[in-house]
Order: sequence, then structure tokens, then C-alpha cells
Amino acid sequence: MRLLIAAVGKLKHGPERDLYAHYLGRAEALGRSVSLSPLTSLEFPESKASSAGVRSTAEAKVLLAKVPPTHKFICLDPVGKTQSSEAFAQTLAKFRDNGTAGLAFLIGGADGLGQDARDKANLLLSLGPMVLPHGLARIVLAEQLYRAMTIIAGHPYHRG
Repeated sequence: MRLLIAAVGKLKHGPERDLYAHYLGRAEALGRSVSLSPLTSLEFPESKASSAGVRSTAEAKVLLAKVPPTHKFICLDPVGKTQSSEAFAQTLAKFRDNGTAGLAFLIGGADGLGQDARDKANLLLSLGPMVLPHGLARIVLAEQLYRAMTIIAGHPYHRG
């Protein structure tokens, strides 16, 4: 099953981008052995609209337009469901085992995801009740994807 992280905003060069790339690389390498590959990442510029609602709607349209029609959606959203790492691994495995061709993780901009994206989501997922900068949310998601793959593979990385 193909995996895609589509996010609004650009990570600057430096430690954030390096750590994100580190976990993407680890997940991509392990993902091949558990049929969760390839893992790709796309970044899109923030909308320049003057109001939050218009910005989030415009950004959602851009994200949705770039996701292949064969993909299902997991949208990161503060009001979404929280999952343990083990439950997240089970969620990924279930999508994979049910024949899902691809799974796209959508991360909105500073104003969140527009309603269009949330309405199309197969799952609204929250990384927790605290607000995270969007770059850090991407890093946490990439690490959790890698962790989920290690759980699925029976690798000792996860000791939770």
C-alpha cells in the first residue's frame, strides 16, 4: 500500500527537515518489507487569503487535488481520534489488509484543514490534545509511521 504525507507549509532547511527526512527514510526502508511502501511526502505553500476560513478551504482543495483518486484519507485534526502506537499500527495494517491501494495523510496549515478534506476523511486523527507546530506534527507523524511499521514487522524498536 502506498503512503503519502501531503502537508501545507514548507519545512526550512535545518534540524526539523533533517529529522523528518531521517524518519521518512527509516519508514521507507522498513515499509518495503511490510507492504507499506513507497512513502512519499509533498509540501504545498500556505494560502495568502485574508481570512482563516478561506485559507483553510483553499489549502484543502490544493491537498485534495494532489492525492491520487485510489487513496483513502487520514486527516490530522485536533478533534480527531487519538490512538496508541499499537492501535495506529493496527489501523495501517487493516487498511493494507483490506486492499487499500494508497493512504494519504493530510496536514493542514496554521488554520487547520478545510471542511472539504475533513468530510472526505476515512479517519480524523489527532496526535494529542496539545497544539504542535506543523513541522513538528510532520516529524511526529513520520516517526509514528516508522514505529507502526516496526510493530507490524515485530522489530524491537517499539518497547511501549
